Amino acid sequence: MSTVTETYRILMIAPTSFFSDYGGHIRILEEARVLQKLGHQVTIVTYYLGRDLPDLEIIRTRPTPWRADYDVGSSLHKLAFDVFLGWAGLQTIRRRRFDVVHGHMHEGAFIGYFLSRLLGAPLLFDFQGSLTGEMADHHFLKPDGPWYPWMRLLELRIDRMADAIITSSQHGAALLEQDFNCSAHCTRPLPDCVNLDFFRPDVLAPQERATRKAALGIPPGRPVVAYLGLLADYQGTLLLIEAAKILKRRGVDAHFLIMGFPNVDHYQEMASNLDVADRVTFTGKVTYEEAPAHLALGDVAVAPKLSATEGCGKILNYMAMGLPTVAFDTPVSREYMDSLGVYAGQDGDPVALADAIAGLLGDPAGSTDLGKKLRARVAEHFSWERAGRQLSNIYRDVLERRA
Repeated sequence: MSTVTETYRILMIAPTSFFSDYGGHIRILEEARVLQKLGHQVTIVTYYLGRDLPDLEIIRTRPTPWRADYDVGSSLHKLAFDVFLGWAGLQTIRRRRFDVVHGHMHEGAFIGYFLSRLLGAPLLFDFQGSLTGEMADHHFLKPDGPWYPWMRLLELRIDRMADAIITSSQHGAALLEQDFNCSAHCTRPLPDCVNLDFFRPDVLAPQERATRKAALGIPPGRPVVAYLGLLADYQGTLLLIEAAKILKRRGVDAHFLIMGFPNVDHYQEMASNLDVADRVTFTGKVTYEEAPAHLALGDVAVAPKLSATEGCGKILNYMAMGLPTVAFDTPVSREYMDSLGVYAGQDGDPVALADAIAGLLGDPAGSTDLGKKLRARVAEHFSWERAGRQLSNIYRDVLERRA
């Protein structure tokens, strides 16, 4: 890989409430930070909600006049948010020049296309999963419904607007080429990565680890199964609780530490109804800065997401923490962990999930060794420093092609 010498002014379009401590937000954050570390100037235009970060330049839209506290997801409200986002981007490029427009997700690429043409700059599309696939996963769009073909057509059009597309996984690149007929010449895999200096196994001393577990009500000596991410059925949260019930019924000593938001009250009630409230602790939202310390409380990690198109960056955080990881057998899970993952099949079966967790808990020495190997794998293949140089070279290539 060639050494990066040029520096660029980059306009990122982020159609989300950046920063919100989960999922694709982490990719946006770490990309921006590593690009700045390499000398580039990064400006992020995003929705009005979200957490400001002192080391990043963030430009926000105005709040919608009818309501200012929406949780942004798949909803009709995003149409209004994206109109405001386009306007904020337009006002930004009226005042300043940029070399590259970097659009995150499909809405960001769509808005970024028009901004890039006004600037005369290339557009880079940061693809984090299929638009229609995500909407179907979130039950906002039915694959057999009347709107699905139209949204699919829009997705096909957006996929062809960019000068280059980077994908959060090798599977994402294959999906674009095979299902959306995108040119392999324009598609560049840039898998999600992890900050290895931030996520590391020794982040907590043994005494502090014991103190934190006690504060959360975790009995001393009980192994901890850790999950950190969004709480939703499509993320597998219900399957985690069902697996806890199965293990309790079998007499397997395990405590599930489920960290994240939203819907905490809903899943707490579900845990009570399944008689596992004594085996499950919900922390609520955990900030990105606190994530390593919370993950350090785990002995085993679990990623029960089943989506065939979205990334699963939490697995990389688990690997960096040296945590043996259970996941369903999806292309993205395989790409990250290869043969070092512990897979619970492909069907979202809570019994298979419980079996895989029990297997790791029953072999502490083997689990520790597996965690070390996962840490070594992520260090070799998924560091942000390596990805930052690769991304800079992609910027250079699209600028040279346009010139």
